[in-house]
Amino acid sequence: MAGADFLQLDPAHAPAGGLTAWLAEAVRGAVSDSRLVPGDRLPATRVLAEQLGCSRGVVVDAYRRLTDEGLLAGRRGGGTTVRAAWATASGSGAPARGPGTAPAARPPSSGLAGGLPGLFAPGDPSGPGGPGGPGAPGAAGTDLIDLSPGLPDLSAFPRAAWARAERAALDGLASRDLGYGDPRGLPALREALAGWLARTRGLPAHPDDILVVNGVSQGLMLLARALVARGTTRIGFEDPGSYGAREHLRRWDLAPVPVPVDGHGLDVAALDRSGVDAVLVTPAHQFPTGVVLAPGRRRALVAWARSGAVPGPDGLPGRLVIEDDYDAEHRYDRPPVPALRALAPEHVVHLGSVSKTLAPGIRIGWLLAPAALRSELVEARYWTDLAGPALPQLALAHFITSGGFERHLRQVRRRHRARRDALLAALATHLPGATAHGVAAGLHLLVTLPGVDDADLARRAAAAGVRVHPLSAHRVGDGPPGLVIGYAANPPDRLAEAVTRIADAVAGTTAVGSHRGCDGTPGGAGI
Repeated sequence: MAGADFLQLDPAHAPAGGLTAWLAEAVRGAVSDSRLVPGDRLPATRVLAEQLGCSRGVVVDAYRRLTDEGLLAGRRGGGTTVRAAWATASGSGAPARGPGTAPAARPPSSGLAGGLPGLFAPGDPSGPGGPGGPGAPGAAGTDLIDLSPGLPDLSAFPRAAWARAERAALDGLASRDLGYGDPRGLPALREALAGWLARTRGLPAHPDDILVVNGVSQGLMLLARALVARGTTRIGFEDPGSYGAREHLRRWDLAPVPVPVDGHGLDVAALDRSGVDAVLVTPAHQFPTGVVLAPGRRRALVAWARSGAVPGPDGLPGRLVIEDDYDAEHRYDRPPVPALRALAPEHVVHLGSVSKTLAPGIRIGWLLAPAALRSELVEARYWTDLAGPALPQLALAHFITSGGFERHLRQVRRRHRARRDALLAALATHLPGATAHGVAAGLHLLVTLPGVDDADLARRAAAAGVRVHPLSAHRVGDGPPGLVIGYAANPPDRLAEAVTRIADAVAGTTAVGSHRGCDGTPGGAGI
């Protein structure tokens, strides 16, 4: 994977011959700035060595150094954990490399007295009126192979591990936990998420910064309400971008304004020309192109947000970036990409969920917003459904802190990578004229097919028993035709069979040039 999600480690940044020292210093730095706090578990030496592409001895030596310094502790069968916070020498302000007494930056959250980007995940076939929803073409009597994007491998759900997590949650469940809970989410889950986001997404957070929501969809609804209440009627939206998210924003009275996406991600110059003051982006793995927002574009987007109008009397920033951290956990051939919010927490809302890592049916996500928005969002969350269910929150908290979540992610990554490779092999054999995009990460590929009508091809594929999405369904403006193909939910042999059916359908597809978007308006968005 060319890097580890743990602390966003990329061995390309290590000096020649100094990998052990580099790794030890990275962990020290994370303890120093409280991305790691006492009790946090470090990856197993074998696992981290595999992710970094180095010998296990490098990781063992780095851990041993830090254990000798008193920062880490290890026990047989219990793994390696952070033993102490970073201490400063009395009066000097210099870090003391030994057991410290400084308090952790993530104290327990206080209680209150008293996925998708969108209503449907990107490409979710269940969306009413969506490209694969009710009324979409089907194949009566045909063995259906559903390659809708955004569908995780539900057969991989860790039933035994989740059952253990639920039993552990029940064993520790206090009677008060069965009452009407904190609308922000239970403290145990927010504390676990704060540690997880700091370790794996480079996103320092206090538990009180986190609002637990019923998936990204509820987070978007709460944000849309807040923006509309402040007079915002338009929001920038990636083009191409998720059909479900676009329609969800419209449902809550925000008009999406298409902003082109190219090989570097969102075109920030075009965003600036659009005149909007808010934008929804998928910077870690853009849907549907799979593009990672390039470093220069990330800096430009933050600069755009900071150059907005002076904050109003309520302290809300003049411009707002909504970061849907879509597919950030699923990567195979590229280094990790840190969350955008870490660059400008006062201007960026961060949204994430377990819909693609565990299952959409768990209905747990999280939202981190600028301080000026938090109380309003919490109040709106309360009046929407009071609070989320307690048991799933406590189970997820235990699943994260016990290391079960990380183990599950490692297992599904291996499975998804094998399925991606099988899909690529089948495309190379049966559709050699097609070009696959977004290969290095995610749960889907964008496959461009010059000279075809992608909507017609999707209908013909459906008649042959394969459900895919035409790229034009996720685009407003003109652009090349293509298919958005999910691969996570089907084994390799089913993927190969699906591609042979698609190849047969291509032969009878209407030939076109540049394909007009789903609302028939020109826009010129690129891939």
